[in-house]
Amino acid sequence: MQRHLLRRRALLASAGLAAAAPALAACGPDIASDEESDASSLLKAPDRTEGEITVWDRSGDLFEVFEGAIAAFNAKYPDITVNHVAIDIDAKLQNTLITGADVPDGVFLDDAKVGGFTDYLWDLSDVLAPYAADIAPQKLDVNTVAGGVYGVPFDLDPGLLFYNATALEAAGIDINAIATYDDLLQAARDYQAAVPGSAPIHLEQSAFLGQLQLEMYASQLGTSIADADGNLRLDTPEFERILTFLDTVRQEGLGTRAEYLTPTDIAELDNGNQVFYPWAIWFSFAPQQVLTETTGDWRAVQLPAWDAGGARSGAMGGSSFVLPKDGKNADLAWLFYEFLMFDEAGYTAVWGPGDVYPEGLATSIPSYTPAADPAKPLYSGITALGGQDLWTVATEAGAQIPGGTPTPAWWTGAVDYLGNDLQRMLDGDLTPQEVLAQASEDIQTNLVDRQ
Repeated sequence: MQRHLLRRRALLASAGLAAAAPALAACGPDIASDEESDASSLLKAPDRTEGEITVWDRSGDLFEVFEGAIAAFNAKYPDITVNHVAIDIDAKLQNTLITGADVPDGVFLDDAKVGGFTDYLWDLSDVLAPYAADIAPQKLDVNTVAGGVYGVPFDLDPGLLFYNATALEAAGIDINAIATYDDLLQAARDYQAAVPGSAPIHLEQSAFLGQLQLEMYASQLGTSIADADGNLRLDTPEFERILTFLDTVRQEGLGTRAEYLTPTDIAELDNGNQVFYPWAIWFSFAPQQVLTETTGDWRAVQLPAWDAGGARSGAMGGSSFVLPKDGKNADLAWLFYEFLMFDEAGYTAVWGPGDVYPEGLATSIPSYTPAADPAKPLYSGITALGGQDLWTVATEAGAQIPGGTPTPAWWTGAVDYLGNDLQRMLDGDLTPQEVLAQASEDIQTNLVDRQ
């Protein structure tokens, strides 16, 4: 559990740190022609398949997954040595890129942080071009800044509705009748009537994670806190609709207020009081490795739609791989990431059954659509989900995620305003309209205008 939370909560570090760094010109190795300022000259060199690369990852479960995939990479590229380093990326990357000393060839980076480092990264548009049509649009969009694509997309984290199937069946609640968020509200009312004292829907108590979940809901509606140019677009009917839903859950006493997988949250999940959890696919970690009393009782379906026939999923979180310009062997690092993400042997080694996840990496799906084929599962029955075929549910949900926009460098700073104001609304101190007006003014004045 600690490794999982470290990985997921690494997003808590400020995405805006890099934006505050001086815009130094990254010199980098002499790898491009005079006519080419991007990575295409270097990365398209097919004859260079020998050398050594250093790639940075955060410690934890994904580090171990990627470590296990190196053997498959070396089966194809036996003359490339991979120095795979577990490191505190948030503490090390910014200063490393600024000084240009001991810069890694590749880095695993949260999508929320890519936009803050683009001055130091290779534009990968050309080398990704052969795959672009088959990459989930949302993942390309979040890595695109001023027309350049700066990350090799890794995971797609579709939002799903996790539910306690055993508890709902005992209460006579039909999960298949939940098609919209209005239906979810009614199901929660019906469950509470059957189980007095319960608070069926999860209400996130962390300001950061609450804002991240808010963006998941907004993603379903085809919007986000900022547009493609980084302009704030928070005070809108879409966000008002989402906040009104959350406020209704609060007002009617239908929600369990707790921070994701803290002891209170776990207890309320295990005792049957909290039975609906609208969250990213990585919640599947909970029944697999955290819950004790209700493991095996949980299942997942697509999120409810905001309107009948609307999108049944939205993106919540995600990461990609970036190539720093000052890395000495970016071309070989590109081969490593190209293999992991776009080669069947590579993505099978990442998402298929392995030592870290014996049933497969069921906390995400690939963002490369040929790898996320519902008919060709990389993992299937998950024991902790009662043997459910989570792969099919997740890939079908992922296909419905609308396109997105780059995460602005000020996004994490906005938690001090939007995230906190959202929590004040859940305390009953602010209305949805007051949250949007107040947070919009504060973000614009204190973050956007000061860039």
